[in-house]
Amino acid sequence: MIKRVVFNQKGGVGKTTIVCNLAAIAAARGLRTLVVDLDTQGNSTQYLLGGADEKPLRTVADFFESTLSFSIQSPPFTSYATATPFENLEVVAADPRLEELIVKLEAKQKIYKLRDALKRLKGYDAVFIDTPPALNFYSRSALIASDRVLIPFDCDEFSRQALYTLIDNIQEIRADHNEDLEIEGIVVNQFQPRAKLPARVVQELKAEGRPLLDQTLSSSVRVKESHERHLPMIYLDGSHRVTKEYVALFEAIQK
Repeated sequence: MIKRVVFNQKGGVGKTTIVCNLAAIAAARGLRTLVVDLDTQGNSTQYLLGGADEKPLRTVADFFESTLSFSIQSPPFTSYATATPFENLEVVAADPRLEELIVKLEAKQKIYKLRDALKRLKGYDAVFIDTPPALNFYSRSALIASDRVLIPFDCDEFSRQALYTLIDNIQEIRADHNEDLEIEGIVVNQFQPRAKLPARVVQELKAEGRPLLDQTLSSSVRVKESHERHLPMIYLDGSHRVTKEYVALFEAIQK
């Protein structure tokens, strides 16, 4: 079982879309897949459950809250998962209460609880973790708990400068908390190959030796439609260009 986190401290770079679409492809290929939504906005939860009749009985906030009590044994992490409408795909839903729990969790040094829970997790082939757009308790917990990290990147100068800091932060967490964490690659999202600036930024980053993946993701109104209809691209339009890009990305990271 590979535990993969998709993380960038910058918002609006497509973390949720990448998490949910890669997870959906994994599930469609017969892998029992779990998405863990650590973002208080709950976009992955909405993307995968927004049209479902079944609503979460437990959320990831319930999991973290259970770790604060020594008198209550935390239930297995599987008990926090909710089935999505898609076969083989479940989600541990986000919850607005995550925000108010941060201070207590940090004070009681619960940063390793997600790692420990996922180590005991049985019956899944793949785990994808969505993170908030900040280096906070939850994103650190995800990086400590994961085997690999994918970094979404949109091609502008502000994102480029933030990328350098982000890589340094990940390397620090790797050195201090999770020596097995691997930067799987930088995913260029909403790429416009005919535009000069994105193409130049990509080439310069490659020349610097940054781990950019060859597989890029295009922008498309169809992706926004998939959000609105709560259907990852593999289920909305399997033959679409962006769907094929996600499939190529999935196959690349499975190697």
